[in-house]
Amino acid sequence: MESKNKTPFPASGFFYKNPSLKIKEFLSYLRLRLGIIFALNMQSTIIYFWIYQITNDKLSLGLVGLAEVVPAIGCSFFSGHVVDQNEKRKMILLCLSGYVAVGLCLFLVALPTINASFTVTGLKSLIYFFVFLGGILRSFYSPSMFSLFGLVVPREHYANATSWSSMAWQLGAVLGPLAAGFFIAWFGIPFGLLSVVIIEMVLFYPLLKITVKPILKKVKEPVLQSVAEGLQFVLKTPTLLAAQCLDMFAVLFGGAVALLPVYQKEILHVNEMGFGILRSAPGIGALLTLVLLAFLPLRTDPGRKLFLCVTGFAVSIIIFGISTNFYLSFFMLLLSGMFDAVSVVIRSTILQLVTPDAMRGRVSAVNTMFVSSSNELGDFESGLMAHWLGTVRAVVTGGCITLGVIAFTFFKAPQLREFSFDEAEKKPKE
Repeated sequence: MESKNKTPFPASGFFYKNPSLKIKEFLSYLRLRLGIIFALNMQSTIIYFWIYQITNDKLSLGLVGLAEVVPAIGCSFFSGHVVDQNEKRKMILLCLSGYVAVGLCLFLVALPTINASFTVTGLKSLIYFFVFLGGILRSFYSPSMFSLFGLVVPREHYANATSWSSMAWQLGAVLGPLAAGFFIAWFGIPFGLLSVVIIEMVLFYPLLKITVKPILKKVKEPVLQSVAEGLQFVLKTPTLLAAQCLDMFAVLFGGAVALLPVYQKEILHVNEMGFGILRSAPGIGALLTLVLLAFLPLRTDPGRKLFLCVTGFAVSIIIFGISTNFYLSFFMLLLSGMFDAVSVVIRSTILQLVTPDAMRGRVSAVNTMFVSSSNELGDFESGLMAHWLGTVRAVVTGGCITLGVIAFTFFKAPQLREFSFDEAEKKPKE
């Protein structure tokens, strides 16, 4: 079975350093991950632009994030239990079908002949509703993909495979906003949303190239007990808890992506393509870093490097906040992505290494709560702070709070500071 799932490469050079790329199913996994992140980032970029175009209201931008985070966190309390009890490819198939349906609905609403019949409030509410449905799908999709990762990649290749998985994610995060800016500028919002649907439909092909996987959790138990086990595992694993909290609060207060339409229109004064370039800048920086990590694998002192990179992320956001120059703003967002890429690889590898196979769905669901809290709640926090304090003060204040969170976690979480990949990889699977 193992030989059928691997592509033969010489035992030296690039592929020797990246053994996960010899696994055919992992390559299909990467294509699927790249495609869905590309499509969803393209869709979210169009939605943020669309909302600001029809409302010209900063708070409305923050409400987009809130519309997604509420169901993503709420459903995550039981989505991990469902994922652990079901076959992973089937779960992803259902989620992908749901994304196609939501995308089609957004496309139809964006058509001038349809949205002309709505008031601004009605149109905005309808967009929020479909974003809400996307948040529900995300709460199931994320733990399903996380669980599938552990079933197509051997444990000894987790660190290497996580780098490539993160690279696929970041490539989608780079190209999605760029494509969105291009489609908005040249073809308009409806055609951009239709393109998202077409891309999502193509992704059924790599998904079906992955074989059906066994269900590792055989014992049936009450939902509340199952969910509690996943939550207790995270709370009782200091390294994992500290890494998740650091990520949650850093991005919660240090995120500025939701306010890019404001920077584009009112501060930097650039066109739609400039907006797409700014939106993709963090992803470009992350992608550059992840390419370097493919040749220079991250092995030593991951805990300390995590703190260093999150600090660099916060400083970059502060400088971006006060910048009025497009090129400086782009460079700071680029740097923020480079720093974030390293921290993402470290956090993701920690999550993969310390999580028992039978608990992957539930632990990943808890992780989704942290990630949703940091990203989408961060978008809401950015919009709310900008509404109260003004755009620049909101971004700079958030970056300064992030620095305080980093300092607190550094001194309160010695297990994370001293974490070692080598020691974790030697521990047997539970």
